[in-house]
Amino acid sequence: MKSLFSVTFLLVGLLITKAQQYKPVDEKSEVKFVIKNFGLNTSGSLNGLKGTINFDPANPGASSFNVTVDANSVNTGSDARDNHLRKEEYFNVEKYPVINFVSTTIKKDQNGYIVTGNLTIKGVTKSITFPFTVENHDNGIELSGEFSIDRRDFNVGGGSAVLGDNVNVSLKVFANKS
Repeated sequence: MKSLFSVTFLLVGLLITKAQQYKPVDEKSEVKFVIKNFGLNTSGSLNGLKGTINFDPANPGASSFNVTVDANSVNTGSDARDNHLRKEEYFNVEKYPVINFVSTTIKKDQNGYIVTGNLTIKGVTKSITFPFTVENHDNGIELSGEFSIDRRDFNVGGGSAVLGDNVNVSLKVFANKS
């Protein structure tokens, strides 16, 4: 009986540790967005990527993401616009300094993986789902994906008549093994 317990404990331990832990590397990652402003595409980026990524390609259901970006890092190439975006009507970075994503499910599909999770911007949390791919590297992985959100769902930008509602976000997250 004692040896059966030991073998069971060892197998459970191996299964739990099979998902590899990773840490996002901000300098090697990209969080980009595009939104219509006065009818023209305006692009920008966010930095300060932090968090934890647990990923097992053989068992994606045991995988999880919990990552943040620094809302104050918003960069559209215009200091005046960036400062405006940091204010209360947009990202309100003093009160809400980070944007957070926490996965709830990860599944394999024919082209890669599908993640569903909770995106929190300005204290508002909404569930989003999007596809992503994984590329293996010597010392880590690179996850790439794209999704769209309605900025109004997160109370960003109020009722602006010149700002589009749809924001397209593209991610390229490089993460080192922990």
